[in-house]
Amino acid sequence: MWALKKAYYRIYQFVLGFSLNFLPWIEPEIIDGADSVKRLPVVIKKKGISNVLVVTDPGLMGLHLLDSLFDALDAAGVKYSLYDQVQPNPTIDNIEAALGVYKANKCQAIVAFGGGSPMDCAKATGARVARPNRSITQMRGLFKVSPPALKMGSLLPPILFAVPTTAGTGSETTVAAVVSNPETHEKFAINDMIIRPRYAVLDPVLTVGLPPHITSTTGMDALTHAVESYIGRFYNSADTRIKAILAVEMIFRNLEKAYKDGKDLEARGQMLRASYYAGFSFTRGCVGYVHGIGHNLGGMYGVPHGLAMSVILPYVLEWYGEAAHKPLAELAEVAGVSTFGMSRSQKARAFIEAIKDMNSRMNIPSKFDLIKDGDIPTLAERALNECNPFYPVPRIMNKEECMAIIRSLKA
Repeated sequence: MWALKKAYYRIYQFVLGFSLNFLPWIEPEIIDGADSVKRLPVVIKKKGISNVLVVTDPGLMGLHLLDSLFDALDAAGVKYSLYDQVQPNPTIDNIEAALGVYKANKCQAIVAFGGGSPMDCAKATGARVARPNRSITQMRGLFKVSPPALKMGSLLPPILFAVPTTAGTGSETTVAAVVSNPETHEKFAINDMIIRPRYAVLDPVLTVGLPPHITSTTGMDALTHAVESYIGRFYNSADTRIKAILAVEMIFRNLEKAYKDGKDLEARGQMLRASYYAGFSFTRGCVGYVHGIGHNLGGMYGVPHGLAMSVILPYVLEWYGEAAHKPLAELAEVAGVSTFGMSRSQKARAFIEAIKDMNSRMNIPSKFDLIKDGDIPTLAERALNECNPFYPVPRIMNKEECMAIIRSLKA
C-alpha cells in the first residue's frame, strides 16, 4: 500500500509540475536601494490609487519604522488607513479585522509592511476582498481564490505593494499566505497566483535595526527556501534554479556580515535580494518537509518560523540521504564549502555541516525544549497532510519517519 501511495504522489507531482508551465508567472516589479520606500507613494499615485490600507504589526509601529512611509504618502496625497495588530503568526481574526478596516475606509489597494506575518495577513485580506462569500478556511490549498472568481467575472484582489523589513520570508514575491487557526493550533497556506504582490520594495535601511537573532533566523529561512526549492523535483524551471543558486551564494557571503554588523547596508541589501531570489525560486519550485514540520511546530507551540527553519533544515537534509546528494553537492560548490577531490556525498555532507556551523556561530540552537512526546503523532500527521502529495521532495517520508525526525529535534 505504501508503494502505491508513493507512486501516486510522484504522478501527482509530475502532472502538476507539467501544468505549472502554463500558468502566468508574473514577477513583481522591484523598487530597491537605500530609502526606496520613500519612492513608493509616487508609484502608488501613478497607478491611479489614492486610498490604501497599510498592514503591519505593533512592534514596527513602536519602532516608528513606518514614519518615513507615512510622510511620503502624505506628501504624495495618498490617503491611508492602518491595521497594525498583526500577530507573529497571523490569525483568521487578524485577517477579518484588516478586511473590516479596508471596507470601512473604501480602500483601493494594500501596502504590506513588515516580515512574513504582515504580508501573509495582507495577501489573505486581498483574497477576502476578491471572494467576499468565501471564508479563509475555504480558500485553503491551491487555486481556491482565482479560478471561480475569474470565471464569474468577480472581483480581483486589490494591488498589493510589499515592503519587507526582514530578509528571509521572500513573501514579497510568493503566491502563498500562511494563516494560523488558534482554535485547532494549525497553520495552513492559501496558494494562488493572483495574491502575489505586484511591487516589492527592497530597502536595506528598513532592516538596519533588526536584532541579531532575527537577522540570523530570517536569513536561514531564506536559505531554506532556496535549498528546498533547488533539491525538489518536477516543479523547477531554469530560472528558479538560477535564482536558488544565486540566493545560496549571496546568503553564505553576506548573512554573517549582516549578523555581526547590522549597519552594513551592502550586506543588508544583498540579503534582501537573496531573500527575494529564494522566494522567487520556491514560489514555483516549492518547499519540502522542513516547512511542513516547521509550520506545525509554529502552529502547536508558537515557534517563530525562521527559528524553526534554522533548526530543522540540517536534520531533514540528512534524512534525505543519497536522494539529495547530487543537488546538495552542487550547492556546496556554490557556497564555497567543498574542496577539490571530494566525492558527491562528501560535498553534500560538507554543505549540511556548513549549515550547522553557521547556525552555531550565530547562536541558533540545535534542538527545541518545548516538544511534548504526546504531541508528536499529531505533529507528524499534520506535517505530512501538508506535504504529501503536493511537495516534490527528493525522498517521500511516512508518518513513522516523520515522528522520528521530530523526536530527534527534542532537547
